[in-house]
This record gives sequence, structure tokens and C-alpha cells, in this order.
Amino acid sequence: MPGPLEGVKVLSFALHLAGPFCTMLLCDLGAEVIKIEPPGKGDPARRNFPFIDGISSYFLSINRGQKSITLNLRDERARKAVFELVKKVDILVENFRPGVMERLGFSYEEVRKHNPKIIYASISGFGQKGPYKSKPAFDMIAQGMGGTTSITGEPGRPPVRVGFSIGDIGASLFAALAILAALHEREKSGRGQWIDVAMMDSQVALCENACVRYFATGEIPQPLGSRHPLMTPFQIFPTKDGYIVLITVPEEDWQKFCRLAGREDLLSDGRFQSHTDRIKNYQAFEPIMNELTKTKTTAEWLALLEPAGIMCGPVNNIAQVVNDPHILAREMIAEVEHPRVGKLRVTGTPMKFSRTPCKIEKACPDVGEHTMEILSGMLGMSREEAENLRKEETI
Repeated sequence: MPGPLEGVKVLSFALHLAGPFCTMLLCDLGAEVIKIEPPGKGDPARRNFPFIDGISSYFLSINRGQKSITLNLRDERARKAVFELVKKVDILVENFRPGVMERLGFSYEEVRKHNPKIIYASISGFGQKGPYKSKPAFDMIAQGMGGTTSITGEPGRPPVRVGFSIGDIGASLFAALAILAALHEREKSGRGQWIDVAMMDSQVALCENACVRYFATGEIPQPLGSRHPLMTPFQIFPTKDGYIVLITVPEEDWQKFCRLAGREDLLSDGRFQSHTDRIKNYQAFEPIMNELTKTKTTAEWLALLEPAGIMCGPVNNIAQVVNDPHILAREMIAEVEHPRVGKLRVTGTPMKFSRTPCKIEKACPDVGEHTMEILSGMLGMSREEAENLRKEETI
């Protein structure tokens, strides 16, 4: 069965991470994504290490399944080709700083003249309006200015970056959601629209709990390590050979844990009777818990707690994650085929459909791999015309 976005066409000006991750999601869902790259070296992300037989694993991880066309956007003939493509696609995605697409001649107002139904999605650091709109941003800038790093890390220690690029990827996810909503709305109105997603906005949205706690109390949230601000135990604890996540939301689970751990004395300790008490007396509570959890291995704790219905889990490293039998059963590690290199492994998609499954089969394209196919197939250009454009470095 084809994917749920079968027949949808996307024109991508996306480079680096935030834009390509968004278009990759659309591609996973069945859309045909045509990625425009500058002739020669292409997307700068192609030069990020580590490499697998000359292919950037970074580029592979966020550009799988897409088609690549190279166009020198300063050349009028290439610009004309872009507008011809615009007429044939449903969605345009770009993640330049505000003003760049306008300088290139491909602003939303200009593009919509050629296709009034187009969904035009712009992902940027700070959005298309506001005092910071012209400020450049990468992931860490968004995490820092959007509040994420201020609540990440250990108490009393410097702010810490989230371990993956949530500044970029958070914006990618919101952009993909907005694009799908706009496609749905277009079915009723017959009209396209411009979507403006900012990385900093996305971080603020993801900091929802920290923001509303500040609104409620006036206290500025601080980093708490792995623990939850409103409940405890609800965090990572050390074991004899690693770490375990332990969560006891109902008080009954806390009581079960104490009995199973052989620490019934904690149940009569007035400092630890409720979540509120344990948070209030956390400085005394944490050392007791750390010493207790270090008495058994992670596997021993899991064998003891899981049958009792207490929520817990190991802290896996990446090697353990990608070889986990559940992850493999969920098809979260996929093999893709590259025409030069053969089979490569990438992460799968968490989006599972009963009738129209996502298909992850093709690796990332080589620079300009599909230029001739797109120019001749979609635009009806003769091979001779296309070869002349290549000789003149237009493509």
C-alpha cells in the first residue's frame, strides 16, 4: 500500500537540519520530495562526519528517500525551472533566515503568483516578524534563548544542552504538523497559505510546564537533574551496575516499593509520607534512595519491581537501544538502499499506520542525482537542453 501522502509533491530548499528533518517526515509518509541543492558540493550537511564509504551519515539520517536536483539559483534559466516546478508541487519548505528567499526571488508572494494553492512553510530561528527575526540561529541558540537549557542539567551546575538537537527538531515537528493541517484546510478552501515556524517559539512551546509553573508561583524554574518537579521518586537512580528510571506516581506504588526493597521503615518516616513531603525533604531523601538502589543491579531491580506493576526501566545506551528486541520488532531500525554503497542502516519512523504504512527504503541521494529525471520528466525538457545547462553550470 502507498503511504498516506502518496501523490503529494514537495519542493525543498531545506539545508542543514531543521528543514530536511521536516521534509524527511513528509517523505516517510509517502510524499515525493524534490530537494534543490547548489551545483557542486550541494547541501553543507553532506560534509559532516562520520562518513560511510564517502557518504555523510549525518546527511543520510535526515535526507533519506528524497530526490536531488542541482540548480544555480542566480541563473535566470534555473529560476525559471524553479517556477515551473512550483506549478507542479503542493508544498514548498525552506529554512533560510528571513529575507533570503525574497532576495533569491522566491518569496511567498512571488511563488503564490505561480501556484495560489501552494503550502509554503518557512522554518527559521526567530520567525518572519519580531525584533530578532534577522538574528542567525542554530540549535543551541534556540535551546538557550527559548529556556530549554536553563532547566536542563544538575542543580548548581552550568546549563546543559539537550543531548539531541531539539532546537532544530522541535521546529521540524511543528512545521510538519502545520503543513498537514494546511493541506487539510486546503481541501475545503482551495487556497494555500504561508506557514511561519520559529525555532525559539518551538522551544517556548515545549517548555510549557516550566512556563505555567512560573506563572503560578512567580518562582523561576531551575534544573533538577533527572527528577520531576512535582513528584518523587520520579527520576534516574544509580544501581550496582548502571542506572534505573523509577516512578511511583500513586502513593500505593511508593508503599509497594518500600516493602519490596525491604525498607518498610521509610513508610513510617514523617518526612516521606507524600510526594509533597518527599520533595520538601529531598536533600535527605535522595542520599537514602541512592544508597538503596545501589544495592542491586539494574536487572535485579527490574525483576523485582516489574511484576509488582511499579513503573521502571533501564537507562540504555545507544548500542543497547538499536539492538533492543522491542525496538527491532517495532521496525525502528531500517535498512535503506544506496545505489553506490548498498545497504545502510538508519532509524525508522514512529508513525505506524494500519492501511497506509510509511516506507523507508531509499537512502539519501547523491548531489544532483535526479536532475535529469526531474527536468525531463516533470518539466518536459529535452536531454540536449539539459546537457547545455549542465555545461554552462546552470545545473
